[in-house]
Amino acid sequence: MHQDQGSPSKNLPEPCYLTCWSGKVLCKKITPGFCFCVLGTLWQWDKLLKITVKLDLRNNNLHILPRGAFLHTPYLTHLNLQRCNIIKVKEGALRALGRLVLLNLAYNKIDLLYQESFDGLSSLKELHLDHNRIEEIQPGAFSQLGPLNMLALNHNQLVYIPNMVFQGLQNIKWLRMGHNSLNNLAPEAFAGLFTLNRLSLEHNELQFFPTQTMMRLPEVTHLDMSYNPMTYLGEEAVSMRKLRHLLLHHMSLQDLSDQALSKAPFLSHVDLSFNQLRYIEPLSGPKELDVLNLTGNPIYCNCYLKPLKEWATAGGVKLRGACTGPPHLSEELLQETETHHATCEGQGHTKVPRGFPAKTQLLDLRGNHFHYIPALSFPGTVQVVSLHLESCGIREIEGGAFQGMNHLLYLYLSDNNLTLLDPKIFAGIQNLTYLHLEGNHLTQFPGSGADFCSNRRPKPGGAQLISKSHSEGGRKAFQPVSQSLKRLYMDQMGMEKISQDALQDLGSVLRILTVRGNLLKELPDLRLFTSLEGVDLRDNPLLCSCALLPLRRWMETVRFEVSATCGNPPDLRGQQVRDADVFTSCPENASTNEKGSREPGPLKTKKSKPGSLKPPKVKTGPVNSKLRKSSKKKSQKKSATSKVTKMTF
Repeated sequence: MHQDQGSPSKNLPEPCYLTCWSGKVLCKKITPGFCFCVLGTLWQWDKLLKITVKLDLRNNNLHILPRGAFLHTPYLTHLNLQRCNIIKVKEGALRALGRLVLLNLAYNKIDLLYQESFDGLSSLKELHLDHNRIEEIQPGAFSQLGPLNMLALNHNQLVYIPNMVFQGLQNIKWLRMGHNSLNNLAPEAFAGLFTLNRLSLEHNELQFFPTQTMMRLPEVTHLDMSYNPMTYLGEEAVSMRKLRHLLLHHMSLQDLSDQALSKAPFLSHVDLSFNQLRYIEPLSGPKELDVLNLTGNPIYCNCYLKPLKEWATAGGVKLRGACTGPPHLSEELLQETETHHATCEGQGHTKVPRGFPAKTQLLDLRGNHFHYIPALSFPGTVQVVSLHLESCGIREIEGGAFQGMNHLLYLYLSDNNLTLLDPKIFAGIQNLTYLHLEGNHLTQFPGSGADFCSNRRPKPGGAQLISKSHSEGGRKAFQPVSQSLKRLYMDQMGMEKISQDALQDLGSVLRILTVRGNLLKELPDLRLFTSLEGVDLRDNPLLCSCALLPLRRWMETVRFEVSATCGNPPDLRGQQVRDADVFTSCPENASTNEKGSREPGPLKTKKSKPGSLKPPKVKTGPVNSKLRKSSKKKSQKKSATSKVTKMTF
């Protein structure tokens, strides 16, 4: 039945589509007398008519395609040989298939492509060689495949592509070479592929971008280089003038030159997701960039990212991804941080930087070295709601430093070296709601304007909130925020005393007051703060005597839990103020003098109940009182030299 390859006779029936699975030939379209369906060995080619155009032979056990294997099927247009355990395609095996447009040899065991393996396939459009074991391609293997549009070589064992290996592919559009072991591409590896539009090289071992090789691809618009272990893209690394889509995700990129894409002016989509980029500069070159995907990178949203955001805004580039640091911006979308957040954390600045975007709402400057902040240090930040100045070594803040920050609600000044606050420090921030002063060394709070000019040194032994001696300065300081400040944090400041009227301007608005970890032995009357919802008095050595009775009574009237512990006298140390029995011996009309200590007179006439604890020895008289004060001063001096300020980062 050997006949020429002329056209089928007009009298012949419609073409027959044959499927042969596991050695059984099954006719899908049968015309009696013209289509033979044979059960038996696959090589009974003389029983298959020339009019067969689609032949599916997958899942057979062929091993080798011999020379002239398909001489009896000259009209085939589609041939499927998947999973046939083919090891070798001999030269001339497919030579008779001049009409074939699709050849599928995927999922076989082919390890070498010979020079004339595909000779005769003059009409082939798609060639699937994926999921084989191909290690080598001989020069000229594709030289007869001029019409080929798609070549799949993915999932093989290719390590190196030599020069001119794809010569002859004059109409190739898509070349798939992903999931190999490629670590080197010869400079002329893709020479002659003038029509290639799409190149897939994902999941290989390329450690450097093959710039010289890619320059030979003038028409490529889509390039996938993802999952290659590249760590750096240098200047003009991507020199492909018509490239529009560049996929570089899941690599190991740690740095990217701002000129890396300068020779790819028409890029519209760049995927850099899931790399190791902490910082990226504005990209020079692409004028039509629409999307820059940075998802999954450890992007640190600080001042260094500001130019990228400005560049993206000016060019209409969509930034995809989120911040991984600093902690308060973690998982914040990059696109949202463009106009709302500005971060210059830990950059070693000695002066407050300027030029932040006008729409900035959160300004983070923590961890710098400002030491001194003069007046009007934050121009153009009227929209800032939250200002972070923690751990900056600040010793002094001049009055009016925050002037103009009309929308400021949160001010973080904790863990600095402040020893006093200017009476005009809060001028211009009349909406301030949260004030953090933890971990400072305030000896005068707020302190008066005269203190800046005097030679007096703060009294050692701990900080004090003083208003009697500096009444004007103290009271004026909180006047600008007297209707807004709701939360005041003063933990770990070394305070020994809070005078009665130091915070009186805040009596009607203050809701949260924390003074944890100070040296307070007594407290002012907290009944003045009519809006309090929470107080933290823990870790203070409170003196549980009748002088503390107003606090004890106040604790019984509030609706929230107050934790306060006795520090003295020694026999009460560690007991909760609420549970201390010492207050049962205090007279109902106990009064306090101007200094806050209990009047001793009434206690001398008060008889103790049987079995009750004796009152503290504060009643013993003036001599003992003076001795105790002297002893107290000595202990204060000693504690002042050994005090360690808590720093949090």
